Amino acid sequence: MSDDEDYRIESDSLGEMEVPADAYWGAQTQRAVENFPISGRGFQPAFVHALGVVKKAAAQANRDLGTVPEDKAEAIIDAADEVIAGEHDDQFPVDVFQTGSGTSTNMNANEVIANRATEIYGGEVGTREIHPNDHVNFGQSSNDVIPTAMHVAALVAVEKDVGPALETLVGALEAKEAEFDGVVKTGRTHLQDATPVRLGQEFGGYRAQVEKGLARVENTKAHLRELALGGTAVGTGLNTHPEFPERAAEYISEETDVQFREADNHFEAQAAHDAMSEAHGALRTVAGSLNKIANDLRLLASGPRNGLGEIEQPENQPGSSIMPGKINPVVAESINQVHKQVVGHDAAISSGAAEGQIDLNLYKPVLAFDFLESATLIANGSEAFAEKFVAKLEANEAHCESQVERSMALATALNPAIGYDKASKVAKKAIAEGKTVREVAVSEGYLTEAEADEVLDPEKMTHRGILGDE
Repeated sequence: MSDDEDYRIESDSLGEMEVPADAYWGAQTQRAVENFPISGRGFQPAFVHALGVVKKAAAQANRDLGTVPEDKAEAIIDAADEVIAGEHDDQFPVDVFQTGSGTSTNMNANEVIANRATEIYGGEVGTREIHPNDHVNFGQSSNDVIPTAMHVAALVAVEKDVGPALETLVGALEAKEAEFDGVVKTGRTHLQDATPVRLGQEFGGYRAQVEKGLARVENTKAHLRELALGGTAVGTGLNTHPEFPERAAEYISEETDVQFREADNHFEAQAAHDAMSEAHGALRTVAGSLNKIANDLRLLASGPRNGLGEIEQPENQPGSSIMPGKINPVVAESINQVHKQVVGHDAAISSGAAEGQIDLNLYKPVLAFDFLESATLIANGSEAFAEKFVAKLEANEAHCESQVERSMALATALNPAIGYDKASKVAKKAIAEGKTVREVAVSEGYLTEAEADEVLDPEKMTHRGILGDE
């Protein structure tokens, strides 16, 4: 037997359990701790705090409706406020990989809040003066509480973390778009030389890519705003007041400063989690955009002497334990890794969201956990990428200029002036003899020096139109 000073006895419908004496959780949480020694990872604080928001709103609605005594409801509200503030993060030990409905975590919240509320109420922990089921969980079920907390945590993360971080990245890219607008460089398609482009134009493409990603995420918010709360066990709303879901949603909106509302259809909200899959799909797309941008910048900064070398990367840290002076694009590489992790999360989320059976989806915990981890990675990664890499990039203007002049792709501008066949001959001769397109076009008599200056002006090639036209 355990030392009586270290444990207390709590009970549930299955009997008595030893619970750590200093824990606010009860018997059901303890059973879950012992049943699920799977990953050693509990829910993120953001999800725990979202659960606190849901429980507070439920208590406020139940107080208003008279379904929970006002004095007990107020104690629950105070205890939930402490959960929201992060004061009891260490009281949520249940593993993410648990019962698919998240019942263990819902009861974890009910027990912690009930015991702390009992203290606030003037009672002793474990006496159930405020009951985890009868009071804290009144008018609720794990089957509607957990998906509600999922949506609350997900949308709060998207609006308050992901969105602002992506805006920061847009700002950094926009600044470089303007700064590099006068830098003409060789364009590349299929990783081969193509017609000239301004470095600022490329950065404008990156900026637009992130802006469109923000718009894609925005388009998914409407469905995340719908809350399952009020559906109870299967969506019918048994054992809850008809006004409860709308009132609770209003309180959740007030607490988070993010707009939520009752689900259009409670059966859909509990049996399927397409909204989570859709929203995470937008996050996955954003991660792909960041990956593409990071890869491009790594290529443009490759070298410094034997690569493209068109931009100079910041010296964030030494790049090698053996090669002195080596600097690697480490921040960009971290974005590449974020993308791969988000793709993995998306596989789990899209698969889990599609696997509901009849009246309940049983992948709620992993959907919530993976979504929040992706949101955190994208938000933190975007901030770091913007501030520690993009903002510190410099253009190697002289190198860009010399590379453009040597590019065979300049022959494209000859097409309107001398025709495709002659332009091809110029390009091939330039390659064979190691000359520039300009030199061959003039030496072969296709263009005069003045005509070559007009037709083969790299900066003019970065604008729409036909060179040489009056």
